[in-house]
Amino acid sequence: MPFIPHTRDDIAAMLKECNVARIDDLFDEIPVSLRAQDTPGIPEGLTEMEVGRLMQDRADTDGRFINFIGAGAYEHHIPAAVWQIATRGEFYTSYTPYQAEASQGTLQLLYEFQTMMAELMAMEVANASLYDGASALAEAVLMAVRLSKGSRRVLLPATVHPRYRDAVRTIVRAQAIEIVDVPYVSGTGLVDQHALSSYRDDFAALVVPQPNFFGMIEDAHTLAGLARSKGALVIGLVNPVAMTVLAPPGEWGADIAVGEGQPLGSPLSSGGPYFGFLCCKKAHVRQMPGRVIGRTVDLDGRSGYTLTLQAREQHIRRSKATSNICTNQGLLVTAAAVHLSLLGAEGLARVARACHANTRMLLEMLGAIKGVDRVFSGPFFHEGVLRLPVPAEEALRALVAHGIIGGLPLGPDYPELGESILVCATETRTAADITQYGENLERIVSRRRLDPPCAVRGS
Repeated sequence: MPFIPHTRDDIAAMLKECNVARIDDLFDEIPVSLRAQDTPGIPEGLTEMEVGRLMQDRADTDGRFINFIGAGAYEHHIPAAVWQIATRGEFYTSYTPYQAEASQGTLQLLYEFQTMMAELMAMEVANASLYDGASALAEAVLMAVRLSKGSRRVLLPATVHPRYRDAVRTIVRAQAIEIVDVPYVSGTGLVDQHALSSYRDDFAALVVPQPNFFGMIEDAHTLAGLARSKGALVIGLVNPVAMTVLAPPGEWGADIAVGEGQPLGSPLSSGGPYFGFLCCKKAHVRQMPGRVIGRTVDLDGRSGYTLTLQAREQHIRRSKATSNICTNQGLLVTAAAVHLSLLGAEGLARVARACHANTRMLLEMLGAIKGVDRVFSGPFFHEGVLRLPVPAEEALRALVAHGIIGGLPLGPDYPELGESILVCATETRTAADITQYGENLERIVSRRRLDPPCAVRGS
């Protein structure tokens, strides 16, 4: 849907210029008998998201899937204005702004992005983005090891996204950094604090996911305190939308905050491209990877923007480079900056609260089905884990046949969870969507009890 920027005042000014009182007067040459007197089937007063959904439903000739999978990539509503602005030629074709005198618009936008991310994370400094959330976490691990100047061990909880853990191990493998797994408590899905306390005190950093991969809200303050008591740094791995309703990393003493920026204006797009963000305390800024945009004044006292810290291989001797990141996800960051500015703090918090409310409704409805149980107890954000009384893979395939992407099977990455799935509901899900999921899953589960195992296939 294109963005139409005209306000009521704009429209009034154009009508005055045309010397007419109403838009309808522009079409007075059309005979009254040919004009539509009403608009049947067009509801009144819908939001942009609701209008988009209505148009999708009515144009749906090839089938549309209702998405209940998250696991690190989330279906949020993106206002039409976001990409209408981001794809303007000035932003769409911009490259790394080496020449500040020719790149003030791009530099200012990146500076505003850094400012918004630093405020959202309650941190002092933010860089101008990284590749994605997984590589951002790996860069944070490398940064923490450089800052520790001693230990090369990092504690990585099992409640961190499995693919993020894979990426971290792959990236740090050749640098003699040891990644130590921290287990979770089976009843809560939270980091095992007792196990954490038992580790010896020679590790560089602890990663604290908030919320964690299971959607559960970790006791971040306590985990951060345990790390600091052992002389280690704290890396907060966070969902940026959740930070509007949960305590941000800066408030629980994190030294570095990273995460995936996709929820801020980037569509799912079959898995990317996305972008990662990284914030830190000012004391650590010299070890920050990527680059930082700074604000200054020129000889006439006017504000100006320039690349300030860019300790990359093309700017510094290889041995002193903080990373080999040679670019950033500029277009996605542009969209994120526009998205954040349009929603504002209050709007982003409304999104977070709507996500939580929809997920609570989803978990309650699915949990009421006989044999379906919540695996973990305690507070959650917008995801949860359910154990099914039928094979998870088969149930999810059966749901797809009904136009529902039902969640992520956890057995491949967490064998101890058996036939469990991770489900998610963002603000884009409606009560009708959730009811449709519940009704279909109940039929699938009931039929599986009565029929042979093969009956679920293709249900």
